[in-house]
Amino acid sequence: MKRFVEGESRLQSTLFPDQLDDYIAEDNPVRVIDVFVDEMDLCKMGFKVIPADTGRPSYHPTTMLKIYIYGYLNRVQSSRRLEHETQRNVELMWLLGRLNPDFKTIADFPKNNPKAIQSVCREFVMICRKLDLFSDAFVAIDGSKFKAVNHRDLNLTRAKLKYRLNLINESIAKYLSQIDSADRQEALVAKVRVERLENKISTLKEEVKRLNKIEVALEATPDKQISLTDPDARSMKTRGTGVVGYNIQAAVDTKHHIIVTHEVTNIGNDRAQLSRIAKQAKKVVGSGNLRVVADRGYYRGEEILECEQSGITTFLPKPQTSGNQAKGLFGKRDFVYRPESDTYDCPGGEQAIYRFSREEKGKVIKRYWSSACSSCSIKPQCTTGQYRRISRWEHETVLEAVDARLERQSDMMKIRRSTVEHPFGTIKYWMGSTHFQMKTLKKVGAEMSLHVLAYNLKRVLKIMGAVPLMKVLTA
Repeated sequence: MKRFVEGESRLQSTLFPDQLDDYIAEDNPVRVIDVFVDEMDLCKMGFKVIPADTGRPSYHPTTMLKIYIYGYLNRVQSSRRLEHETQRNVELMWLLGRLNPDFKTIADFPKNNPKAIQSVCREFVMICRKLDLFSDAFVAIDGSKFKAVNHRDLNLTRAKLKYRLNLINESIAKYLSQIDSADRQEALVAKVRVERLENKISTLKEEVKRLNKIEVALEATPDKQISLTDPDARSMKTRGTGVVGYNIQAAVDTKHHIIVTHEVTNIGNDRAQLSRIAKQAKKVVGSGNLRVVADRGYYRGEEILECEQSGITTFLPKPQTSGNQAKGLFGKRDFVYRPESDTYDCPGGEQAIYRFSREEKGKVIKRYWSSACSSCSIKPQCTTGQYRRISRWEHETVLEAVDARLERQSDMMKIRRSTVEHPFGTIKYWMGSTHFQMKTLKKVGAEMSLHVLAYNLKRVLKIMGAVPLMKVLTA
């Protein structure tokens, strides 16, 4: 084999055996994991670090946490695959000191320590804050649907139950008619066929009983929905066919694209999520005035008001869902509000004046209209009623300020798309087609925290490198 690079003989012995440390470069990310975990106070995080006096010795939480951070950093989330990697992967051998926990021990660790794992994720975010990576105090907020360990057929609502029961009743009626026709055939053939059909009918009746029990449990749930595999998973609308899973909320720093905070919810929409996630991000960033950009799915007056009152400047577009515009009539935006006189200028040149206020769904709404509507020449373009009435929330000024702010800085939505969509796409790519592997909200929260930690760790390694980061962690 001349002129080719040749390897050593497998039987070649060495005078001094190689050390595992020789195989791990100084800037290898596995060294960062080792330093990061060793420098943390795991007892403070909530891990059990004091072993029991009796029984078989257990693995230290440090060992198990290193396995999971390494696994999620390298897209190995399965406990069986992690067990396999500890037996052949030189980096893991170095990281764990050649320990080989079995897959069951590995799988039980995040299930038994969900809150502690979430604390580890938050701890790394605080390290990012100390590194001054959130100096811009500007985050993008968005939500994304992730699939749970629950097939769509095993998620039931009233409509789905009704549809299934109707199908079963139709099938039973069809089999009964086939039994009637079988009675007119030869005795032997008829007997065999009738027995087969009766078994099918019996099976369907058992299914009806099972569905009726599920219906009782379903009616006891607040959202009239039940999932049979993962009880916390919920059916959620997406741009495609929908998904049974969780809605992950995240706030991402616009400069370095680090996930500042995240939360796992089973609420299918983003309407009531803005202020809570924004205030969490503000607390993490530690800034007096945080800027937040989100899409129109978060637009809700009460949420925007709460953000403004908390020192959070919001940028988000207003949904254009006017019923009048859909009918070809003037929309509310065609009426100009005059704060000095508390009136609206209508398209016909008249003024709609304040008439009265009333409370609607906990909000004080003011009502305006003009007495000149009956004689207006363009009334057919404005309303089909006697008067065109305009409603105004008592805090509408806050919403108008948000609209004006977005008009002045129209590139904000481009910033949002290029910031917060990337982490979600990257993490889903790492997860593969199945997304989450654990069940229930608490355990899924721990799994998502591991993904976020791995993503943030990769981002910081890209920004500063492994060696400088280790110096910061050990300082």
